[in-house]
Amino acid sequence: MPLLQPPPYKPKRPLQSGHIQTILPRLFRKVCLPPVVRRRIETPDGDFLDIDWHLAGSSRLAVIAHGLEGNSRRAYVLGMARALVLAGWDCITYNFRGCSREMNRRPGIYHSGDTRDLDTVLKHGLAHGIYDDAALIGFSMGGNQVLKYLGEHPEKVPAKVKKAIGISVPCDLAASAERLCHRSNFIYNQYFLRSLKNKIKLKHKQFPDLYPLEKLSSIRNIIDFDNAYTAPVSGFKDAADYYEKSSCNQFLPDIKIPALIINAKDDPFLTPECYPINEAENSPSLSLQIPNYGGHVGFSDLPIEKQLWSEDRVVRFLNT
Repeated sequence: MPLLQPPPYKPKRPLQSGHIQTILPRLFRKVCLPPVVRRRIETPDGDFLDIDWHLAGSSRLAVIAHGLEGNSRRAYVLGMARALVLAGWDCITYNFRGCSREMNRRPGIYHSGDTRDLDTVLKHGLAHGIYDDAALIGFSMGGNQVLKYLGEHPEKVPAKVKKAIGISVPCDLAASAERLCHRSNFIYNQYFLRSLKNKIKLKHKQFPDLYPLEKLSSIRNIIDFDNAYTAPVSGFKDAADYYEKSSCNQFLPDIKIPALIINAKDDPFLTPECYPINEAENSPSLSLQIPNYGGHVGFSDLPIEKQLWSEDRVVRFLNT
């Protein structure tokens, strides 16, 4: 599909800054949306996932995947769920392994290329037999998972999945990881590392041989972390192998359902490789929108509590 011209979006100052868009909603946006159903489901490999089910009494289901070190109660997840419930969709928001209040049982940790849990949550929702249609929405890492899931084995995607959206997607993981290590992104790099290192300490108590603590002191950035823990624990040779095999870019041409990527031009986490222009132009299913503003999972305006431009855009895409 050709690149889509986004609906007009020009936020008020000072939100015409990618860094402010990235930080301000994270700190100050509040969304109140208590789950109607909170449930723990078992995974095929003997682990568990904690999910929140937001009900609108609909025959349509949206599954929402959060980003790196996020969870189902983050404002950006709840804001999207609220917008979709108001638009007539039931929503499941779920926590990646180790991202709810309890560490997962199994040795593995979540990563950008692991689509098994997305499949488990989706099929759990559809198994209730009340939904005619389904959609997938993913933020950042979750967006990479959603798009990889659709393209890696398109014949295995349930037929009820009709559309999908990825927001602020690092389509090229190696390039995005290198960008995150830049001096200008120091604050984000340290934010993620602080949370990830704390999780390694918890996993060490469960599996001390698999998660040695002596590696922590030498980790300075996200690539170091992925080399030390994510890659070896998940069966990759190193971070480069992990990024190469898990990036969604290579799977985009095989997506068979309408899918939309929304990546802001001023996203501080993304490089040119993360804007799949050629793939979108040559695909009958994939659309790409590159608004000038939005930062990383931002797309806000003042007042900060109002519905986001990205939430409006997702509702329009799913309801047409």
